[in-house]
Amino acid sequence: MVVRATALRLRERRARAADRRYGVRLLGAAAVAALSSVLFGLLLVLVEGSWRPLLAMDARAARRLHSTGLEHPAWTSTLRFLSDWVWDPVTLRCVVALLTAWLLYRRAWRLAAWSGVTAAAGGLIGLLVKTVVERARPSLADLVAQAPGFSFPSGHAMTATTSFAILLLVLLPLVPRGRRALCWSVAVLSVLGVGFTRVALGVHWFSDVVGGWLLGLAVVASTGWAFEAWRADSGRRRSEVTEGLEPELTEAGPER
Repeated sequence: MVVRATALRLRERRARAADRRYGVRLLGAAAVAALSSVLFGLLLVLVEGSWRPLLAMDARAARRLHSTGLEHPAWTSTLRFLSDWVWDPVTLRCVVALLTAWLLYRRAWRLAAWSGVTAAAGGLIGLLVKTVVERARPSLADLVAQAPGFSFPSGHAMTATTSFAILLLVLLPLVPRGRRALCWSVAVLSVLGVGFTRVALGVHWFSDVVGGWLLGLAVVASTGWAFEAWRADSGRRRSEVTEGLEPELTEAGPER
């Protein structure tokens, strides 16, 4: 009886500790979503109000990178290839669509729904904000690249943020622990690289790129928060960000 009571107390302590860890993570996701949303809203107000320090910073960054692009055509061609093919929103959305189809094949229904909804929500919200704000793209002499549509927020930056987050949070369970830091590094550098190419090619202001990053982060944090809440409601164990949203993905048919 004493041994059984001790074991029961240990299980209860572990359960409480797991609940605390889950609560911290859930609050963290909510904080990220709230903070990124607030920062994006503040940036939007500054853009709409044509705040002079922001406009001056945008203009300086555009001029410097544009002059560098004119002086180094080969460098510009590389950036254009990365922006138009490797990191293009269509390319990244196709990759996410293939990932979602693979999740459906594995019958990971809820994870597939999260992937598809996050990608679609990011695209639609970004398009809606662009349409409402109607910010003009940079107008520079001797353009090295052109892009249609409005400027704020950067669709490339936002799509890169949501797409690489989806890929990471879905596929991390399949990656050996020793290589997960490398995956995070590649994703972060890719997202930053997308933003750099858009400003360097003269098709976006720097604040457009920051807005895309913030809005994309807010979307991912919000949907990830909802997914974690579902896991708790369904009685599944708490997962860590470093192991992805659905650690059970390594198992065959996790939701059968």
